[in-house]
Amino acid sequence: MPNTLTISPSPTQVVSSLTASDSAHQVRGACPHDCPDTCSLLTTVEGGVATKVQGNPAHPQTDGVLCNKVSRYAERTYHPDRLLSPLKRSGPKGSGQFEPVSWDDALADIAAKLKPIAARSPEAIVPYSYAGTMGLVQGEAMASRFFNRVGACLLDRTICSSAGGEGMTQTLGGKVGMRVEFFAEAKLIIIWGSNSIGSNLHFWRYAQQAKRDGAKLICIDPRKSETAEKCHEHIALLPGTDAALALAVMHELITHDWLDHAYIEQHTLGWPALKERALQWSAERAASICGIPVEQIKSLARDYGQCLVDQQPAAIRLNYGMQRVRGGGNATRAVACLPALIGAWRHRAGGLLMSASGHFPIDKAALERPELRSGHLPRTINMSTIGHALLEETSSDFGPKIEALMVYNSNPVAVAPESGKVVQGFARPDLFTVVLEHFQTDTADYADYILPATTQLEHWDIHPSYGHTDVLLNRPAIAPLGQAKTNSQIFRELAACMGFDEPCFQDDDPTLCRTAFGDKVDFDELLAQGFASLKLPEAPFAEGQFHTPSGKCEFFSQRLQAQGLDGLPDHVPNFEAAGTSKDFPLAMISPPARSFLNSTFVNVTSLRNIELEPVLEIHPEDAAPRGITTGAVLKVFNQRGCYTVKAEVSVRARPGVVNGLGIWWRKLGLDGTNVNQLTSQHLTDMGRGPVFYDCLVEVKLA
Repeated sequence: MPNTLTISPSPTQVVSSLTASDSAHQVRGACPHDCPDTCSLLTTVEGGVATKVQGNPAHPQTDGVLCNKVSRYAERTYHPDRLLSPLKRSGPKGSGQFEPVSWDDALADIAAKLKPIAARSPEAIVPYSYAGTMGLVQGEAMASRFFNRVGACLLDRTICSSAGGEGMTQTLGGKVGMRVEFFAEAKLIIIWGSNSIGSNLHFWRYAQQAKRDGAKLICIDPRKSETAEKCHEHIALLPGTDAALALAVMHELITHDWLDHAYIEQHTLGWPALKERALQWSAERAASICGIPVEQIKSLARDYGQCLVDQQPAAIRLNYGMQRVRGGGNATRAVACLPALIGAWRHRAGGLLMSASGHFPIDKAALERPELRSGHLPRTINMSTIGHALLEETSSDFGPKIEALMVYNSNPVAVAPESGKVVQGFARPDLFTVVLEHFQTDTADYADYILPATTQLEHWDIHPSYGHTDVLLNRPAIAPLGQAKTNSQIFRELAACMGFDEPCFQDDDPTLCRTAFGDKVDFDELLAQGFASLKLPEAPFAEGQFHTPSGKCEFFSQRLQAQGLDGLPDHVPNFEAAGTSKDFPLAMISPPARSFLNSTFVNVTSLRNIELEPVLEIHPEDAAPRGITTGAVLKVFNQRGCYTVKAEVSVRARPGVVNGLGIWWRKLGLDGTNVNQLTSQHLTDMGRGPVFYDCLVEVKLA
């Protein structure tokens, strides 16, 4: 796989990006995208132009390697469709018709529209953002200050990992776990709900090192992904049945006494109750629900239990695919209980990792300044149900009708579930919408104003990670192209237009970078080498000391029980479980296409040329009776909508499950829709997350 991309910008781009120095040099930065790897970048700059983006070999986690997507970051920055001046809508919403406007006029008019709403009903103003950048400065720092001062409603940022995050918090006390580099020393690695080759490449390097040293790799995933192909074993369970599998593994551990009784006694809470529940889940019962052979479950438990017998480290890499169903939080809890049962946490190469983000001592209050709000906390809008929220009329229980929406670092028209309703909401003629963007995305088509934002090569930022435990600093490598401004500068200038004169709106971006961690991270070290490692124990829970109220791994959660929920993990069936509908007999999951990251890279020509067209993978057993062959144009449909896509008959799909690879921009699809036309706005059992992989469909030839 290529690790760099060399480009030749046009003369216009060269002129617009000249810096004070024409000599070739390298600038240290950080990958901003929604990926656990958070790579350290080196950008080569010649004559003010970024000519090459590569992985930093001095950063151990990056080791000089970038994924196929980010290696093309210069191509994305200098893309001919890049937005380089503010635009004002000149045609109907959704038409994509805009005309250039000056920054002064755009910001003055935006402020003029927001001021009366803020004076009358500030909760009618909604910020909508997510992980278009994972940076703390261009993400939520100045933006949150602005919206706090306005008194706007809060956004529940749930669209990716909130169900699993809540499950981890209820069990381990936070989004914490083992250090990723120690997977290289494990003797058993279970990759659960992840296509690591496509979405966690640098973890895969550690897994491969362990494999070369004799470790066994097992992949648990409904799809036979590239990762599953390269593991020793693939367990292709039905979507939404992960908790049943985990409970059956517990059953086997108990009945064979593959248990670390001392660790359980000293460092866990609620074992008798969990044991009683797990004994209800025989391998036979779970196999019938998961749609897998009984022996596969017994073999998985035997491999896991044998690590205790042999005193060898067993590690689980848990990712986000398994939590995007109704029971996603419970499933995460069930899996998170497993390491404590065999004492896997005693080893630095044992335990579990879903997210490392809970380890980072971010000073959110200093960045976001919640004291700027006056009075009570406003209502919260769940970003996963934005379609419903935009169509809701004023009501006493929901709050005022949404009148204004500011979107940054996100493309909700493409990525939010049940996108037919999202489109209806964004198309409202009475909704005032501002979008900060690099390109004219599906969402930008519905804006009243589009404001051109800088890319990672053009601004300061600071980054935690959710896949490792290093902080990374991003320096601007080139000057902003055209009239593009940083997110933080846009909100500074808009605050001034609104008449906000608090000193915090004058903080520049390097100051915000220093503010993010205060004195808990050595900023001089960041300036010197671009990254700094957190000082953490090698085996964080070897002696217990979990981050829960009890300090133990909480098999039983009193906090969940107090919310009226089950205090123990359990299998919670999907809203739309496989085999429960005659009209829609196929379960559908929508994992990312390997060349895309959410919707970010879909318009990068070299990457789209790899993916070619939107694809639905369907198993031969499901394709044959429908007369479907590879390349056929299909209609995929359910009660929420219809999506046109090309067929790929493949054993990557298991029988009864189709894989709608995403996330394509709607306007780049075959019929102006994408896979989220079919997903629902239901929410998970905990964490209020979306259920993208809890979706039944039918498929027919178009």
